[in-house]
Amino acid sequence: MSPVAVIVVTWNSASVLPGFLAALPEGMAGLDWRLVVADNDSADDTVEVLRSLAPDATVVQTGRNAGYAAGVNAALRAAGEWDGGHGPVLVCNPDIRMRQGCAKRLVDRLGGGVGIAVPLLYDEGREDTPLHSLRRESSVSRALGEALIGNRRAGRFPSLSELVTDPAAYRGPTRADWATGALMALSPGCVAACGPWDESFFLYSEETEYCLRARDRGYATQLEPTAEAVHLGGDSRVSPRLWTLLTLNRVRLYRRRHGALATACFRGAVFLREASRAALGRAASRAAALALLRPGALRAVPGP
Repeated sequence: MSPVAVIVVTWNSASVLPGFLAALPEGMAGLDWRLVVADNDSADDTVEVLRSLAPDATVVQTGRNAGYAAGVNAALRAAGEWDGGHGPVLVCNPDIRMRQGCAKRLVDRLGGGVGIAVPLLYDEGREDTPLHSLRRESSVSRALGEALIGNRRAGRFPSLSELVTDPAAYRGPTRADWATGALMALSPGCVAACGPWDESFFLYSEETEYCLRARDRGYATQLEPTAEAVHLGGDSRVSPRLWTLLTLNRVRLYRRRHGALATACFRGAVFLREASRAALGRAASRAAALALLRPGALRAVPGP
């Protein structure tokens, strides 16, 4: 098998890169691999850290804060992966810490209809309970269920939430419509069939769109529960700006796959969710609800 291309996108990631790089050999144990990093014009010492701690890595400097999907595409181009004639691809955030043999278990899961394999993810400091990283495709009923009873409670009912919360789903190989994109193994066939990641999603929903596109082309997303990694987490839950971007991109993606009437209903259900949480004092939801009311809110959304 050809070496696995480990694709990482960085932006002001100097503080998390040393831990990522330190865990990489153990996480990649049993595989030949090469590291390809796309840096989105970091203002900190990200590139210097890479050159110091990973001198053999291929570093692509995009020259701008191009967004996550654009960074993935830049790294894939540098790795020469577009024609599908190379090895598997591992797309990962720099705030991931893979456990022993994680990558090999993911790569071994590929094939037999599986084009995307994902691990069990754990929060830092809460490593006894896996994160709910599996998702169902968006629908109006699921958006309403999340608005009315909350996504975690609604997650027990497949028709009422995108979030998969059934513990049994995380104990065995489980297929899902999509999964959290912090760490994904992609088969060569999937990479060739899907082509570039969609750069119109600056951040958030790009992995959703990619998984759904892969499914449309016959490549499933599947959890491999023996592969484990710790995810240090992101800012979307605390930053009104990022939560707004997440919310708008979620509706934009739904609109791309559905008609105008269904999109209007879905947008209304998402607004109901954010407005109800804004009423409870959640600043991020208030910002998202106001953004959903703006004319033209669902045009291409620039990143922060």
